[in-house]
Order: sequence, then C-alpha cells, then structure tokens
Amino acid sequence: MSAQSDKHAVLCEKLKACDIRPTPQREVVLKVILEKRDHPTADEIFARVKASMPTISLATVYNCLETLVTCGLVRQVNLERAPTRYCPNLQEHAHFHDEVTGKVHDVELPGDFMDRLRTILPAGFDASTVELNFRGKAATN
Repeated sequence: MSAQSDKHAVLCEKLKACDIRPTPQREVVLKVILEKRDHPTADEIFARVKASMPTISLATVYNCLETLVTCGLVRQVNLERAPTRYCPNLQEHAHFHDEVTGKVHDVELPGDFMDRLRTILPAGFDASTVELNFRGKAATN
C-alpha cells in the first residue's frame, strides 16, 4: 500500500469514527489542514483545496469545516476581529498571534497548567473549554 493510500485510509477512518461520511470534499479539506500546521483561515483552506479540486465552492469548504469542528477533528481559533482560523492540534494548548506577521503559533503548556487554571474559577462554575491566546511580536535581540 502506498503512503498516499495510507493517508487516505487514515483520513477516512477519522471521519468514520465520528459517524461522518468521508466525502472527497471533507477528506481534502481535512488533508489540507493536517498537512501544514499554520492555522489557516477558511479562505486560505479554500485556495489550497482548489489546487486539487478546482470545482469546489467556498460554501462547501465552510460546510466541511463546520462538520470537522463539530465532530472534533479540528478546532476553531478565534482572535478578536480577525477571520476564524483552524487548528488540527486537539491537545490542550494556547496560541500566540504574531501581530507583525499575522501568523498563529501553538504554545505548549505544562502538563498540570490547565487543571491549575480551572481552580481559579468562581465557586460553582466548571469550564468545558479554556482558550488562552497571547498577542505580540517576536522578540528581537
């Protein structure tokens, strides 16, 4: 079995595990997000997908993204007043938004950090998700 058909099989299994029919459109959108961990916007994903599937519409890409987010295969990253970005990293982590380049980087957090962070919530509250974003620019020497 070739590496390409191995990737295809893995993508299909990920979708089937979520009870999602692995359509060619869903597969190519997920493949594009997983190939390059750069937190692309829907428009960037659309441009990348168009290269291999020229007939796909932007609406189809948005529908695929909604399905992939709903089934937990990718995460939405929302940075104030900026287009939604999509992240394939499903581990708990933070994001750093470089205000100069516009790029978004994953920030790995210490193992118990999220548990400790949840302890500061007001009594009687439990967070189902925590989104931690940093904004700034690369440090210069």
